[in-house]
Amino acid sequence: MLNPADASFAKRLATLLPEGAVAVAEPRYLEEPRRRAVTAAALVARPRSTAEVVEIVRACAEARVGILPWGGGTGLVLAQVMPDGPAPLILSLERMTALRGIWPEEGLLTVEAGMTLAEVQAAAEGAGRLFPLSLASEGTARIGGNLATNAGGTAVLRYGNARDLCLGVEAVLPDGSVLNGLKRLRKDNTGYDLKDLLIGSEGTLGIITAATLRLFPTPAATGTAMFVVTGPDAALSLLSLMQEATGGNVTSFELIHRQGLLFLDEVLPEQRQPFADRPEWSVLAEISLPPGPDPETVLAGVYETAGNRVFDGIIASSAAQAAALWDLREALPEGNRRIGAIASHDISLPLSEIAAFLRKAGPAVERLGPFRINCFGHLGDGNLHYNVFPPKGGRVADHIEKAKEIQRVVHDIVHEHGGSISAEHGIGRLKRDDLARYGDPAKLVAMRAIKAALDPLGIMNPGAVL
Repeated sequence: MLNPADASFAKRLATLLPEGAVAVAEPRYLEEPRRRAVTAAALVARPRSTAEVVEIVRACAEARVGILPWGGGTGLVLAQVMPDGPAPLILSLERMTALRGIWPEEGLLTVEAGMTLAEVQAAAEGAGRLFPLSLASEGTARIGGNLATNAGGTAVLRYGNARDLCLGVEAVLPDGSVLNGLKRLRKDNTGYDLKDLLIGSEGTLGIITAATLRLFPTPAATGTAMFVVTGPDAALSLLSLMQEATGGNVTSFELIHRQGLLFLDEVLPEQRQPFADRPEWSVLAEISLPPGPDPETVLAGVYETAGNRVFDGIIASSAAQAAALWDLREALPEGNRRIGAIASHDISLPLSEIAAFLRKAGPAVERLGPFRINCFGHLGDGNLHYNVFPPKGGRVADHIEKAKEIQRVVHDIVHEHGGSISAEHGIGRLKRDDLARYGDPAKLVAMRAIKAALDPLGIMNPGAVL
């Protein structure tokens, strides 16, 4: 049984921390981007060091007060809000932004968890290296939250998820002990990999306070193109062709459906679009090459050999043209937000199952009502954002009673095709029931045992994931 972070707890905590580190939480800490839930009035603690995080966690454990980790507040599965239960202590690492070290020759840097993703990218760039994790929210999202959710983004195809980009973490565990795991080692077979246990745990097993991250050489040249394809099957075939033509150097391969482009016409008409006739299916591809090959020439060769898989395309001839194509891709979520979704799905599938899933899911959703479906996402790594909207002119409120039925239908088909109901957003509080329904029983038993062993008081992000 947890206790609230009340005035007496605030007073006690304030004696352990520097002045100003504990305060009543402002509204920005209490909401999530889609405003589907809010945390009731709560305290917020903003430590400046790992030692202060230790004091906070120990105080919460002693008082049995729940800790709600808060990064940049950009998560989409309600992991950063706690609408039910005793008022928690919100723990934000936004003041822990130090660059602890950078080793360009090793391809590594160590940063504190409160540094934004954009700041990590800038630190790498300043050393002549690339940190490739890239998200629409990178100016706000913090690296601790990116790791806690195992964030994905547009470059997973080439570089992997956040987990693949992390060599080690420092974290404060639920009993206040510190896991000192920042060694700059590529090989360290000394028992269980606790780093990978904490990454993706959404703050339910500990607080990541710092991380050692992998850096990469900056590509000598990049190329960007948007190709109109005959369908998802053709898109996957095109991806294979492009991987062969580039020696596996396809960085991004994004699938875009016509409905998303029509949404932009409807709510963001100022957004420039490359094709006058909005194509049914198109892909936005980026390649990153070593010195030598010209990316425009490589992409032109792909277009010429694609045959009937591609029937139109644009190859960017400048950085400005490439940026314009990416602006279009990044506008799709904003178009979705302005239209308003009845049900949103962050799913992943084996690449060879994607076309079959789409053929089955569309009619299944249409049987529930005259809905519009916008499917887009990171086709190269199998991650689709499959979102369902009211008919044109309709309101979300008029169809919201169908949301759970739509979600069940979509997720059942995902499960049938060997996919996952959470690709890159996590479980949070939004998908707990889905995890219980579709998760492997043995895995769930193991997860609960790990949670009970590391956090027996249940103070770490209570109610999230499990």
